[in-house]
Amino acid sequence: MVEINNTTTQKINLKKTKKVIEDFLDYYHKNNWEVSIAIVGPKKIQKLNDDYRGLNRPTDVLSFAGDGSVPKYLGEIVINIEETKKASKYLDVFGVKKSADYIFYFLLVHGLLHLVGYEDDREVDRQKMLILGEKFLQKFL
Repeated sequence: MVEINNTTTQKINLKKTKKVIEDFLDYYHKNNWEVSIAIVGPKKIQKLNDDYRGLNRPTDVLSFAGDGSVPKYLGEIVINIEETKKASKYLDVFGVKKSADYIFYFLLVHGLLHLVGYEDDREVDRQKMLILGEKFLQKFL
């Protein structure tokens, strides 16, 4: 099951978003797992980033893995919708400017990768996650 809570006025394609999530869960053999998505603005994500990571600044995406207390709950992803509009910020990731929609799905997949166990604390791991995210989107988007 996929739950999406859009707290912004920015419209997103719910059907496509659910399809990307379901394809991801299927690919990673988590078919019957639940995922929650929250779409927020920069102030809300900054507060969450400060509360949970001690970083008092906005970020693009946060992932909160399920703690096992709810069976088959993978976790929650929080996406800062304003970050999707900053195509030039992601030039080093993609090599070319991408649309806000593409960046949204990329951040979504990045958050999902965290929920299935990938970390990006080290640059080598960050690069691996970026490549995995791109490959997934090329195949499923």
